[in-house]
Amino acid sequence: MVAAVRAETRWATRCIPIFLAAAVGYTTYVFSKRICVDYFLRHRQQTGPAIALLVLHFTFLCLMVATYFRVFLVIQYNPGVTPLGPLAVEREEREKEAQKNRTLCGRGRGREEDLEANSFDAYWPDPNVDSPGLERFYSKSVFICHTDGRPRWCSSCYNWKQDRASHCSEINRCVKKMDHYCPWVGGIVGETSFKFFLQFNFYTAVHCITILTASAICLRSSIKDGALDGFVVGAVVISAFFGLFTFAMTATSARYACVNLTNVDYIKSKTLVHQLAIQVPRGTAPGLDYSVITYPLPKPDSDRSINQSPTPPTTSEPMSERDLLATRTFAVVKTEKGENPWHLGWYRNWKSIMGTNILDWVLPFNHSPCEDYENNESFYEMGPLIQELRRRYHLPEMPLNEKGGLELREPEQRRSGRGGVGGASNAAL
Repeated sequence: MVAAVRAETRWATRCIPIFLAAAVGYTTYVFSKRICVDYFLRHRQQTGPAIALLVLHFTFLCLMVATYFRVFLVIQYNPGVTPLGPLAVEREEREKEAQKNRTLCGRGRGREEDLEANSFDAYWPDPNVDSPGLERFYSKSVFICHTDGRPRWCSSCYNWKQDRASHCSEINRCVKKMDHYCPWVGGIVGETSFKFFLQFNFYTAVHCITILTASAICLRSSIKDGALDGFVVGAVVISAFFGLFTFAMTATSARYACVNLTNVDYIKSKTLVHQLAIQVPRGTAPGLDYSVITYPLPKPDSDRSINQSPTPPTTSEPMSERDLLATRTFAVVKTEKGENPWHLGWYRNWKSIMGTNILDWVLPFNHSPCEDYENNESFYEMGPLIQELRRRYHLPEMPLNEKGGLELREPEQRRSGRGGVGGASNAAL
């Protein structure tokens, strides 16, 4: 469970669900008792419309409540945050220790120790060529990178930032496909919860429209009879407010799903330029409009720089076939402004988030297929723009023996008992 950093945000996140429960309880009472029973059954003797409205109301109420609890629980227990780096873990442990000291010894001493605990420099990418987690990127065929060809870096989590992950200042963690922080549903909406968030907004909007329609009919009749019911007026106000709000959120979220963007992506989509590392054959030289980078990165005492030719250095002994297979070369290229590497077409975009069939679209059971996509090609399925970039920059095609991202599997298995990334990098160099 990941809590918000600011106290006011935590309290808002805790209190708003209580307010929502009160609003739902109030409108359910007004709709069932004062509108369906008192007005349609007793006053107008219309049994059919009363039963139909009650069935519609409780059907959408159950779906709304089910989707709300689904998105709320997912946000609390599986928010989709990425792992912290070693120094960030150390920072959290020191902050917890400082908090304990603050409680036991007074605030002055605790504050001083807390400042000391945060004194390390985590603002620049890890210079270690065997940095933990780096291999996860260069084992792909394409990933988002900086100008120098290394993956994006988060200075708060002190770790390499996965494609499409953004840092949320509210919880101080990187979140996969972060959309926004929403206290109405208990926290951060991202990859694991966006589908259920859209479903919740849709069912809430339909639920509110049902209440608003019946309340408006009852209110109009009450005004004609000169007996205005304040409870019905309250139901009209509440259902109109939440109906308009959730309808707008449904339309916006559905649009994002169809174009495969999040709220964070969309805000900067018109001006954002992505930099991608695209795998090219080993030995490819830099081009006129792109640089290349070879992984594993060279040791600090190597004469090669990151952007030099990826040809392995000459040694007294030739590189083994295993070490050669572990070496991968990438061209660093740029997209044009507004181009989306993950755009698959609106229907495939929709299915990647909402599910592969209609039952997945309407029921809050299965999670988004994009959560399970990660493979040897990329973190998320990429669209035709990748091939377009290969043509645009005249990148050489990959030979069959280098395709598929299989080169690192055998080394990974052999080094599983030897300490992870460092073993592979040393072997490759």
